[in-house]
Amino acid sequence: MTPVNALTLDHVRTVADAVLYEGYLLYPYRASSHKNRSRWQFGVLGPPSASPACFGEEPDMAMQCLLAPDGTPAAVTVHLRFLQVQVREVQRREADGGHTPVAALTVDGAQVLSWEEAVEQEIVLPGLSLAEPSEVRRTVPGGEEVEELTDADGAPAGRIVRRRLPLDVRIRAGATADDGLLRLSLDVANEHPGAPGSKDDAIRSSLIGAHLILRAHGGEFVSLLEPPEHAAAAAARCRQRRCWPVLAGAKGSVDTVLGAPIILYDYPEVAEQSPGALFDSTEIDEILTLRVMTMTEQEKAEARATDPRAREIIERCDAMSAADLQQLHGLLRDPRAAAPQDQPPPLNADLRNSEPPGFDTGGAPWWDPASDASVRPASDAVVIDGVSVSKGSLVRVHPSRRADAQDLFFAGQVARVTAVLSDVDGGTHVALVLVDDPAADMHDWYGRYFYFAPDELEPLAAGTTPENREESPS
Repeated sequence: MTPVNALTLDHVRTVADAVLYEGYLLYPYRASSHKNRSRWQFGVLGPPSASPACFGEEPDMAMQCLLAPDGTPAAVTVHLRFLQVQVREVQRREADGGHTPVAALTVDGAQVLSWEEAVEQEIVLPGLSLAEPSEVRRTVPGGEEVEELTDADGAPAGRIVRRRLPLDVRIRAGATADDGLLRLSLDVANEHPGAPGSKDDAIRSSLIGAHLILRAHGGEFVSLLEPPEHAAAAAARCRQRRCWPVLAGAKGSVDTVLGAPIILYDYPEVAEQSPGALFDSTEIDEILTLRVMTMTEQEKAEARATDPRAREIIERCDAMSAADLQQLHGLLRDPRAAAPQDQPPPLNADLRNSEPPGFDTGGAPWWDPASDASVRPASDAVVIDGVSVSKGSLVRVHPSRRADAQDLFFAGQVARVTAVLSDVDGGTHVALVLVDDPAADMHDWYGRYFYFAPDELEPLAAGTTPENREESPS
């Protein structure tokens, strides 16, 4: 097995940084925005003794993954990465030389705001042996730094005081044999000794965006999403708690795992069209960029004063050309096509020949149902495995396209077809409600359905009813 080099680890960190900073700032990127006053979203390990009034997050996360040993002593290098909250307090200098905390201070026309920043932290446990269980404790020190603020003449106007609370972390690791493989277990816990009495105190005592990067020594990691046949049973026995492991790095590599607080696929990537982080809950870059461009100059000024990363977003969006915006518009991709392994599609790829064929609307707008009177979703049918499926048919759902993490919960579920639809690209979509969903009738009444492709559905035998569906073939 080729050792993980610095370049590979940097590649994984690029993806991990998107996890680390997810939710760090939320559009419109201003401190006055209510959602930016409670913006920490994923991978929060809260203090274990926080009072109920703190709304503190659970203090730990755990994951299991599989390692195929190569005959040499197995070990892993563990990288625990997270953000440590840092309070940025702005203080105004008074005439007597003292300082008073304020929400904002203007110095020579530039505004400075009090705010909660964050500092990146990484705990590395190199070459952790898997021969026996281990437990490691680390303390991340707190601190206080003072930055003086002076006007254009050099006269003191105030200061910025940055404070961090110390964090205490425990990491446990161990491995057990399972069908010729090693099932690696890792548990990370926040062991802050105090009892925070407020929400602000609790978040300042938390690990934010916590995630793991594991590097294998003396073995290879096995995919839990698509395990080889001999590892399928062992993969099914792995348990995850607020942390989900996927293979990471160059496609095909098996020496690195990313354990993230959000569900990802193997070998996750940051889209090459994305020019920089936007932090806001995996929103589409183009939409957020256009939103930033609609902000007033006063709003942009507040965003710049809120955080250096917000300033970078504003300046990057303001500087984008029409060609830059076009790059964000996306690419047409066939999810079933095998992508070349050696190089990504060029940013300036000509997609004109990829446009779907149009159809004659007879003068009606393309989005108006009258544009194609031959389409009748309530009575149209689609043939699946030789069976005609239409409104009222029962099907079993087998999600395969992974369009949404929620699809995983539909696997094997029985659903009732409510409509068969076609889109302007010529694709067919089957609208469903789950038979066992207590709110199915409400979804049907509102017209809120789940949509799947025909090849993700298995028609149930004629005569199958919701009552006898369990005995139908699967």
